Amino acid sequence: IIKNVPNTPQQRDCQPAVPDREARVAKRRQALLDELHPVTLQNCKLARYGSKNDGGYLMCENLIQNLGAAYSYGVGPNDEWGCDVSTRYKVTTHQYDCFDPARPTCSTGKFDFHNECLADRAERSWGRDYDSLTNQIARNGDTGKRLIVKIDIEGAEWDSIMATPDEVLNTFDQMPMELHGIDDEKFLKVIQKLKKNFWLVNLHFNNFGCAPQFAPIPGYAYQVLFVNKRIGVLDPSKGTPAPSPLNAPDNPEGADCPLPDFWR
Repeated sequence: IIKNVPNTPQQRDCQPAVPDREARVAKRRQALLDELHPVTLQNCKLARYGSKNDGGYLMCENLIQNLGAAYSYGVGPNDEWGCDVSTRYKVTTHQYDCFDPARPTCSTGKFDFHNECLADRAERSWGRDYDSLTNQIARNGDTGKRLIVKIDIEGAEWDSIMATPDEVLNTFDQMPMELHGIDDEKFLKVIQKLKKNFWLVNLHFNNFGCAPQFAPIPGYAYQVLFVNKRIGVLDPSKGTPAPSPLNAPDNPEGADCPLPDFWR
């Protein structure tokens, strides 16, 4: 007769201990931060486009040539970046925003506003229209043209970029963006996807969202500049460049976020 015996398996039968949540989060954040180290290009002259604070983005101005069009995702009531680019390079800036009813204007350039948001696929949700980068570019007749694409869409950027084929992304000369989020594994995958064909040239943390609890990353929102490897020439003799003085606090009333460890 077999009597009831407590089921107490030996240690060798148990699965390895799972790290606690804090350790897993810290590991993901550190991996993301490691991928966010900017590089130095031999042939990039940085300039600021758009506003002096929130809404301004750095780009390599000398690498903007033969531009077919500009795309500005997430614009709100104004789009100084889009106006700067349209005015300087005599191209249309296609604007996409399905949340803010305002229609930005530019007296010196040309805007084409689309009451639609960016997503990973075409859909209509809660009375708003969404579509992918691939479809929106094709609809405007810009497939294959050299483009500059600015994205600031409060976290929807990750799935949208991941769903975009590399052959479409490779038509983008530069991608100035504000990225939102630090903990999801897909964030790292998106950065790694972009770095296959782009150099990460600039990094700046938005001081509206910096806080110690996001360590080792200074904040959950950050501006980046990706430059296509077909036009940017890496300078292998130099490591991570110092933060550009052209970066500015998004909130002019506050100090910038503390720098991450690789800049200290």
